Amino acid sequence: MKKIEAVIKPFKLDEVKEALHEVGLQGITVTEVKGFGRQKGHTELFRGAEYVVDFLPKIKIEVVLRDEVLEKAIEAIQKSAHTGRIGDGKIFVTPVEQAIRIRTGEEGDVVI
Repeated sequence: MKKIEAVIKPFKLDEVKEALHEVGLQGITVTEVKGFGRQKGHTELFRGAEYVVDFLPKIKIEVVLRDEVLEKAIEAIQKSAHTGRIGDGKIFVTPVEQAIRIRTGEEGDVVI
């Protein structure tokens, strides 16, 4: 099993969700996060005063899946989240050693 964590632009969430659904993934976890990379934020003018916005709003998607669908899921995220501009996001893949369904106590990849 693997865990994908993808940080994307907020307006791309629906496209990424649909792309993952088409690959066959049923459940994802979505979190609103803030951060910056090469974008380094920007300056805004509010009521005559300048404010530096260091952290930009992003969406973090987390999904645990079987190894067999990993490459399809990565490709789906890449294609659907791509705009071609700085700040499109990142995808991180890590191994998952164990998964347990709390309700039933089931373990392993039957949980996902």
